[in-house]
Amino acid sequence: MSITLQRNRNGRPGMSAATAKGFERAIIGLCAASLVMIFQPFSKLASGIGMGLVVLGGLLFNLVPLCEPGRPMRDLGRAALIVAVVFLVVLGLALGSAELYGVYLEAQRAG
Repeated sequence: MSITLQRNRNGRPGMSAATAKGFERAIIGLCAASLVMIFQPFSKLASGIGMGLVVLGGLLFNLVPLCEPGRPMRDLGRAALIVAVVFLVVLGLALGSAELYGVYLEAQRAG
């Protein structure tokens, strides 16, 4: 997929129709492939990889509304960065709460 730019309404360079459609199809294709990998009955490894990819695909699916012709690539990159930061914050909170729950259980066992 080559990234070509066209001028949008403001005269600034933006994504062409082919580039926008390519990004959209790649995201949807990743989601579909991850579901196939999850539900295949042959390999636990492929199923595990599919489970990770379905999370990634779910996060990337937030970018689909921004895949439109004429929209600057910078907008897509900025949205991807925001999604990644939110994911990392939620991941940190989840891991921190799991750690604190382990400390709580240890304290209950000792006392």
